[in-house]
Amino acid sequence: MTRSRKDRNIGDGGRGSGGLGTSQGDNVPSGYLDHDIAQLTKLRSGPNEFLSRAIPGKSKVLVSPVKMLLGREGNYSGRGRFSSADNCHVLSRYLPVNGPRKIDTMQSCAYVSQFSEDGSLFVAAYQESEIRIYNVDNGWKVQKDIRAKSLRWTITDASLSPDQRLLVYSSMSPVVHIVNVTSAATESHANITEIHEGLDFAVDDDSEYSFGIFSVKFSTDGRELVAASSDDAIYVYDLQENRLALRIPSHKSHVNAVCFADESCNVIYSGSDDTLCKVWDRRCFVTKGEAAGVLNGHLEGITFIDSRGDGRYFISNGKDQAIKLWDIRKMSSNITGSIPVQYRNYDWDYRLMEYPTHARNLVHPNDQSLATYKGHSVLRTLIRCYFSPVYSTGQKYIYTGSSDNSVYIYDLVSGTQVAKLDYHEDPVRDCSWHPFYPILVSSSWDCTIAQWEFPGSGQPPPPPRPTRRRWRQYL
Repeated sequence: MTRSRKDRNIGDGGRGSGGLGTSQGDNVPSGYLDHDIAQLTKLRSGPNEFLSRAIPGKSKVLVSPVKMLLGREGNYSGRGRFSSADNCHVLSRYLPVNGPRKIDTMQSCAYVSQFSEDGSLFVAAYQESEIRIYNVDNGWKVQKDIRAKSLRWTITDASLSPDQRLLVYSSMSPVVHIVNVTSAATESHANITEIHEGLDFAVDDDSEYSFGIFSVKFSTDGRELVAASSDDAIYVYDLQENRLALRIPSHKSHVNAVCFADESCNVIYSGSDDTLCKVWDRRCFVTKGEAAGVLNGHLEGITFIDSRGDGRYFISNGKDQAIKLWDIRKMSSNITGSIPVQYRNYDWDYRLMEYPTHARNLVHPNDQSLATYKGHSVLRTLIRCYFSPVYSTGQKYIYTGSSDNSVYIYDLVSGTQVAKLDYHEDPVRDCSWHPFYPILVSSSWDCTIAQWEFPGSGQPPPPPRPTRRRWRQYL
């Protein structure tokens, strides 16, 4: 891909558009996030203070790798080595923006793409029943080719267990399926070559398609699943007991996204088409029977949620064409979710229509979010967003797919758009950043999985294979 096909506003002095504001040299940007998370991000990704001090009383935002290496050799830090923050300061400057290299092309839309926790495996799920698990360390060889069972419309989500032994996949059905991916066979056809065990999330005898699952995730210990559904509820499934442990009637519309807040798995975040993010504490839910708190700020439904993993912060992608950053300490307990009519006085369907121009500059009158990031588009499908990896970037960035066929990367603190990756011919629903290396993989409705990296080969990729256009019911 040629340079003209990418926005590469990265590196020293890089400037981008969108987000909270624009940079102002080495001074604090105008849109700088003035909150605890800014300091926490700096502690995770900032260089040693002796290296960042340009002149007495002032410090540089970026310190060159050469100066970092000289400082290490001179033992400026007193440790004789780089700290994890020093490592992140160097590594986070080399973003995975080169290429891309096409990994695979299938016959149907790619809906899910995720690296395993150690980065050795990669999961891609496609609309027409197929899930592929690639061995990243073995040249992206297909390790498991799974043909899904009882699929309704598409595979909405797929998730690997923390020990990478099991994969769970969901569809627009209350039954999710779980597969052992450690078997020797490469081909796994549901209940033909291997058993795909069905886990029923329905609590009564409704029909098989009474509701669908939009999102399903493993707990950190791999003992539970948490799921978001089209019947406005959250479900927790106990894998050890093989039973549904909890159903929470949580929202007034579809719950599109759910995740555990941290390793304890006591707190759950959810996002819904009712525009609200909610926080659930399982330790007190039995007695209270209601959310621990509610966070208001989106003007449209929420498509995805990602936790920072600390039980305090998370981000959400919204159909109002914005990502929002949240601190659960700001949550309220008495929000109804109703938006004043002057803020939502238009008829709009995100699956079929462009977002109204006049609505792009609207701000919720009771917005509780810490920051808002704009530039990407959230149309036609449930676009996903994430924090960048802890190890290599200190979660300094957030990144997202987009319905304008691109991947966007924003600086968490300044809000600046630092990169825009253009290659695909259809919406990028999902993307995943390798936990340790500067590699990012994007999956698109053009049926292609593509890898972005640093430094890259410098060679332009082959164009995506033309796909047969057809009318789709969008998710």
